[in-house]
Amino acid sequence: MSKFQYRFAEEQDAALILQFIRELAEYENMLEEVVATEDLLKEWIFEKKKAEVIFALEDGCEVGFALFFHNFSTFLGRAGLYLEDLYVRPQHRGKGYGKALLKTLGRIAAERGCGRLEWWCLDWNKPSIDFYRSLGAVPMEDWTVYRITGDTLKKLAE
Repeated sequence: MSKFQYRFAEEQDAALILQFIRELAEYENMLEEVVATEDLLKEWIFEKKKAEVIFALEDGCEVGFALFFHNFSTFLGRAGLYLEDLYVRPQHRGKGYGKALLKTLGRIAAERGCGRLEWWCLDWNKPSIDFYRSLGAVPMEDWTVYRITGDTLKKLAE
């Protein structure tokens, strides 16, 4: 990889973002859980500005992506960046794109005055875990993620 190039996604990239999301979901054996559409991505990422996407480029072609958004730490008293998805297409792995995307997110977080950059990783994904640890990331211990979705969320909201 020569000098790393990236770009922020624009609204016309919704189909490409969805394609990357589906590729990642297939890798994670979760494709059946993807209900996102181009219209939903346009609405939530570009109209409501609830997330951002950067693409890794090789010779002007998108080979990976990172979708992220701001969260907030009450203990730090400042925002952080939460990385929802990081994905590099298999034929482009091992070239440094994943590391370059994370470094770019780190730079964005620092420029924005964020207190941290964090993400989740599936327990079975040893290659990613090893990669993250090689960058100095540490797993959070003594914390369990909880989630409410679908009908349960609707019931809670009643």
